[in-house]
Amino acid sequence: MPKTTTGRAPAPGTRRTITAAARAAAKRAERGHREAGAATAGDEESPRRAERPRAGRTVLVEAPKDGWDDPPEPSPESFEEDGPQDRSEPGPGGRRRLLTLVLAVLLVAGLVALAALGWQYRDGRLTETARAEALAAAREAAPIVLSYDYRRLDKDFSRARAHLTGDFRDEYGKTTKTVVAPTAAKYHGVVKATVAAPGSGGTPAASVVSASPDKVVVLLFVNQVTESTQVSGARVDQNRVRMTMDRTGDGWKVSALDAL
Repeated sequence: MPKTTTGRAPAPGTRRTITAAARAAAKRAERGHREAGAATAGDEESPRRAERPRAGRTVLVEAPKDGWDDPPEPSPESFEEDGPQDRSEPGPGGRRRLLTLVLAVLLVAGLVALAALGWQYRDGRLTETARAEALAAAREAAPIVLSYDYRRLDKDFSRARAHLTGDFRDEYGKTTKTVVAPTAAKYHGVVKATVAAPGSGGTPAASVVSASPDKVVVLLFVNQVTESTQVSGARVDQNRVRMTMDRTGDGWKVSALDAL
C-alpha cells in the first residue's frame, strides 16, 4: 500500500522561530494597548494640567480664533470710588487757596470796619460843627423874627424872612401880612424880643435839643416886651421857644418855630 503524506511536521528550529515571533507580536500588542491607555489618561488630565500649571514649567495657552477682547478703560468714577476717601487734610495747593481766602475775608472786613469808623468820625465832627453853627444862628435869628414895630413893619418883616427857609418862610409871610400887620398898625403895636441871659450876665439861655450834620433843634428862653394902645405901660412875656434850624446854601435858617 502506498504511504500517503498529509503534512509535514515542522522542523524543530522552525517551530522555535514561529513561537518567538508570536511572543514578540503579543508583546507589541500589549505595548500598544498600554500606550493607548496612557494617551487617553493624558488627554483626560491635560485640562487640569492647563488649569493648574506646576511651578517651574512653561505653559502655552492657545489664543482664541477671534482674538482677545481688550479690557474696558477705567472711568473717573472708578478712580474716585477706589481712591483714598480721606480728604480731611487738603494738599499744599488747597491750603494755599484756603489761606488766601481767609486773608481776603479779613482784609475786606478790616476795610469795612475802617470805613465805618471813618464815617462815624466824620459824622461826629460834622455834627459837632453843626451844633455850634446852628446854635449861634438861632440866637441871632430869634430876636429878629419875634420883634416888630408898627412904624416900619415892611422892613422888620423883610429882615425876619431873610432868616427863614422852606414852608415856614411862606407861612410867616402870609401871617404877618394878613394878621400881624393890620393889628400892629391899628393899635400901634411894638414888640421887642431878646434871648434871656443869666442874672449875672454871660451867654444867652439856649441849648441844643438834637443835632445832625444838616438839622439842629434848639431850645431858647425868650423875653418879649409888648407896647400898644391896648396895654397900659409895657407887658413882659417870658416864653420858651423851640426853633428848628436847617443847613442851606446860605447858612443855617429857621424851618420851624413853636412856642412852648
